[in-house]
Amino acid sequence: MNTPASPLHVRWLGRVPYAEALALQHALFASGIDQHLLLLEHHHAFTYGHNADLAKNLQCDPQQIGAELIEVQRGGDVTYHGPGQLVGYPILNLPPKHGTNGPADTAAYVHEVEQLVIDSLEQLGIGD
Repeated sequence: MNTPASPLHVRWLGRVPYAEALALQHALFASGIDQHLLLLEHHHAFTYGHNADLAKNLQCDPQQIGAELIEVQRGGDVTYHGPGQLVGYPILNLPPKHGTNGPADTAAYVHEVEQLVIDSLEQLGIGD
């Protein structure tokens, strides 16, 4: 990954409700300059995008198991988030032409972000 224009702030947030973590991501993005990697867990939650088939793919009543059901602004179907599942949310400054060379650029970028998360976890002593 190219050298960032600003430092990367890595933060362990503990267990955070999904909506609260999403609001924090939006606020950090809106504030502009710094880059962040948020590491956290969520309380039990199912998220779903506008392409979700809840009748087919949601196999339980979230309320009966103490989980939230949250519509999010993405494609895709149903995703479970919960305690014990480490989540990393990178909020990074991208080069202006990111992804202009198609899937190869996107795949390379995803691998770079994956390595960023691995390196950050190693520095925090997690995942050895």
